[in-house]
Amino acid sequence: MATHETFMKRCLELAQNGLGTTFPNPLVGSVIVHNGIIVGEGWHRKAGEPHAEVHAIHSVKDTSLLEKSTLYVNLEPCSHFGKTPPCCDLIISRSIPEIVVGISDPFSKVAGEGIRKLVASGKKVTVGIIEKECAAINRRFFTFHNKKRPYIILKWAETADGFIAPKTRTQSSPVWITGEASRQLVHKWRSEEQAILIGTQTAVDDNPTLTTRDWAGRNPIRIVIDRHHRIPKENHIFDNQAETIVITEADIDFTQNPAAQLADFLYKRHIQSVIIEGGTKTLQTFIDAGYWDEARIFKGQMSFGDGVRAPQVFGTVYERHAISGDELLMLMNNDQYNYF
Repeated sequence: MATHETFMKRCLELAQNGLGTTFPNPLVGSVIVHNGIIVGEGWHRKAGEPHAEVHAIHSVKDTSLLEKSTLYVNLEPCSHFGKTPPCCDLIISRSIPEIVVGISDPFSKVAGEGIRKLVASGKKVTVGIIEKECAAINRRFFTFHNKKRPYIILKWAETADGFIAPKTRTQSSPVWITGEASRQLVHKWRSEEQAILIGTQTAVDDNPTLTTRDWAGRNPIRIVIDRHHRIPKENHIFDNQAETIVITEADIDFTQNPAAQLADFLYKRHIQSVIIEGGTKTLQTFIDAGYWDEARIFKGQMSFGDGVRAPQVFGTVYERHAISGDELLMLMNNDQYNYF
């Protein structure tokens, strides 16, 4: 017999379809159940477009079933007018008697008000179904609203002997440590996050594009630190393939906890998540300040013997994968909320 947990897991499966396209909104899926059978479902696809509950309600072919059904949604329905009308109003107007919510919404304009509105209208409302999973899928959204900063993902590739770059370089392009499969995965990740950040030296040495050219997805906003305006204007990051934001001394004080200031800089620009793909100096700055949530570390098979040491990070490995000869370790920061 299907349970609340079963239907909520389906909500999460649907919600995942919106990863990378709903910013600044959360990932939300919804199903409508009548006599233990799903009769409607939907997910939020893009900011400014209908929410998951709207798609689910409109997908029900026999609308007379709505007044005898239960609506499931992984995040509290909105109760305010934004770019779309309140979902609570639609739920109430369609006489859906029971609503099951995975977790309440931390956004100040909702924050329990949606639940209160539904209860006040006479609906049976259940809150708190597989809450950990519901928080995990929206860890970017929760971090942004609860901690007032983006969700920060560190990423780098290191050699078998622990170097991130060779001692000397003879080319102004990346020196690849990993294989094509790993690089394609990184491009997939880029499509899922709102922004990507690198430091000056990486921009100068590698001249990266920071796009999703090996994956079908949107390009992230490119954030580049250029304290003293050293990056040549003809570099790829200044092309028109994606939005680029340059951070200089005019924006932050680099002598006073730059990681915290950079996180605040991005928060004020409504950026919910960022991948840090810089060199060791940039990555270690965020690690030492404790401003990171995940670290995704590729270990290749080659050795440099000497060079630029990889960053030093300590966390709990929550996933480990073998990818065409490369090893991928995925760590979580033990000092941050454990979503995994």
